[in-house]
Amino acid sequence: MRATIIAGNWKLNCTLDEAERLARGVMDAALDAPHRQVVLFPPFTALERVGKVARLGPANLFVGGQDLYWAENGAYTGEVSAAQLVDCGCRHVLVGHSERRHLFGETDEATGKKVTAAVEAGLVAVVCVGETLAERQAGQTKAVVERQLTAALGSCKPERRAQIVIAYEPVWAIGTGETATKEQAQEVHAAIRAWMAGHCDADTANRVPILYGGSVNATNAAELLATRDVDGVLVGGASLDAATFARIITAGRLG
Repeated sequence: MRATIIAGNWKLNCTLDEAERLARGVMDAALDAPHRQVVLFPPFTALERVGKVARLGPANLFVGGQDLYWAENGAYTGEVSAAQLVDCGCRHVLVGHSERRHLFGETDEATGKKVTAAVEAGLVAVVCVGETLAERQAGQTKAVVERQLTAALGSCKPERRAQIVIAYEPVWAIGTGETATKEQAQEVHAAIRAWMAGHCDADTANRVPILYGGSVNATNAAELLATRDVDGVLVGGASLDAATFARIITAGRLG
């Protein structure tokens, strides 16, 4: 059975004290949902502090980095390596988030290098894919997502693919208040699973969790989580309020 993952991407938010309070605020919800993995993605400055909270919390509470660089070390000012994330207590890392792609010019090639660096270091790479509104309107959703998947997983060793989580985040739904319908989410998630079966193997396709992200909130989480091929959610703004995020963690049928 695939894991159900509830992840919170805090983006460029939270001081150290705010991050610690927020992490402590979701601990009880994680305890109430022992069969779900709860992953917090604080800013780099708060990783160690939030990591300490996670270690004191239930076994299903984890911390991850919002990004990484593929080099192990060197003259790369401002970057963070996979080993440094592991040293801070991270188990997961986001790779290829649409804000990295569209605001900072991250290419498909760069995403692939980051995925390889992450899994080789033992991290779970949460690979974000998704189309813009113009691409969806042009009927290019499947082509865009498959291109992103090909680049992200192309150099990943077959034995490392179990360390991959896919997050489908339609760009037109991130921070806009717009959310894909459960039918739209299911259609793309099923296409991703079919791609995995064809380019990896059936076992990998059945084991890799596929999350939905894009204006997820306490109102729509249960419906999304009840959708057949949606194995969890990647939450943005709604994860910054402990009470709201707790409702998402425990939304719907727990499992």
